[in-house]
Amino acid sequence: MTILDKLDMTQRLDRDQYTAQLEREQRRLLQLRLHLGGHMGTGEVGPGLLVVFEGPDASGKGGAIKVVVGHLDPRHYKVLNCGVPTAVEKRHHFLWRFYPDIPGLGGMSVFDRSWYGRVLVERIEGYATDAEWRRGYKAIVDFERSLVLEGVILVKFWMQISDEEQARRFQARATDPLKRWKLTPEDWRNRDRNADYAAAAEDMFARTHHPHGPWDVIAAEQKRFGRVAVLETLNNRIEAGMRRAGFPVPHIDDLIDDADS
Repeated sequence: MTILDKLDMTQRLDRDQYTAQLEREQRRLLQLRLHLGGHMGTGEVGPGLLVVFEGPDASGKGGAIKVVVGHLDPRHYKVLNCGVPTAVEKRHHFLWRFYPDIPGLGGMSVFDRSWYGRVLVERIEGYATDAEWRRGYKAIVDFERSLVLEGVILVKFWMQISDEEQARRFQARATDPLKRWKLTPEDWRNRDRNADYAAAAEDMFARTHHPHGPWDVIAAEQKRFGRVAVLETLNNRIEAGMRRAGFPVPHIDDLIDDADS
């Protein structure tokens, strides 16, 4: 059984659970982010934070990113949407275009799709040769390992939904004039290759899940559950990264004291 097949897609949160857990995890993330960025009066900055989102179309990447950054100061993070490389970017190694937005110490970047396009869409659609995308696995692992060893907390999410839920979300977008722009003929065409993308994702998990950059696969069939799962996982990964770097992790009890005062 594959990683995606093992996911429990029935997990749900009711609205009250969602509201309470969302607020708690967002406050914790804000606390961690302020400490990493050196905004708590000590003047000491922590590791950079690099968050990567991958997954099928309409799997909730955008909504998850909103709950991650929506309550943070906009000066304290960057969100990057990685589409088709430009003509200039194609002249370079496929990782070249991502370097300018990798966070330095105390920084934060969130990638809505990433360098994993080499072993996903470029593989499936034939934009990369077999030799190129096969080399990509090692290049990616070496790249990520070097970032972490130089002081980056790397968190990688794969948001997963069923084909049926994807179709439902596509239809909802098609009938909403304010969301219709998100849906393209390419999205509909890609649905015919969902099985190919799932197989490529399984290869990707097997070849690029490593101690410095593990994959966290999120069951996102219900948006509420998926978003809270992302926040909880992100906070845990940040805390582990802070400990690995020898950077003090703030006590969560401080949030309770602040809320009561």
